[in-house]
Amino acid sequence: MTDLDQLTQSLARNLRRLRTERGFTLDALAARAGVSRGMLIQIEQARTNPSIGTVVKVADALGVSITSLLDFDREPAVKLVPAEQAVRLWSTEAGSHSTLVAGAEAPGPLELWTWRLMPGEGSASDPHPAGTTELVHVTAGVLTLTVDDTDHEVPAGTSATFESNVPHGYRNDGDEPVEMTMAVSVPPPTPPRTPR
Repeated sequence: MTDLDQLTQSLARNLRRLRTERGFTLDALAARAGVSRGMLIQIEQARTNPSIGTVVKVADALGVSITSLLDFDREPAVKLVPAEQAVRLWSTEAGSHSTLVAGAEAPGPLELWTWRLMPGEGSASDPHPAGTTELVHVTAGVLTLTVDDTDHEVPAGTSATFESNVPHGYRNDGDEPVEMTMAVSVPPPTPPRTPR
């Protein structure tokens, strides 16, 4: 079994488990995540390798980190994540990439990422759930951080924090690679309402 096959199987198993634990029907989760019911069925049956955007939407709708969707091992008090177990979720031929380094549920999902953006490249993100906060620390180059259609230049050595429940994105408008570390904190999910 390849790494991609294992990832697809893990995603299928974890999506079914988490959806059931939270009491979501396929239709309810599809509406909450903004993805089709058919896509959720394909994921739960391990018949597709969804885009990172779809995985993020489903994780946000479930109120869990992406690592919770990709790994079901119960975590010990201290969990070490060797470099070879970090998950590269986005990359381009030019060399830009984002890597999910570690994640935890504390009390909502908390994720740690490393990013590399090559000159002229960028990545846009849909709004996350209300209460989601991102922290970015640039270690090389100058990041152009766009939050709700407003650009902010973040040079090396500078950090930024923002609520990411609005459209946002990261760009490298400079001549050298941008290296950054990012933490994302998502609020815990609200349980679905039951009819009275």
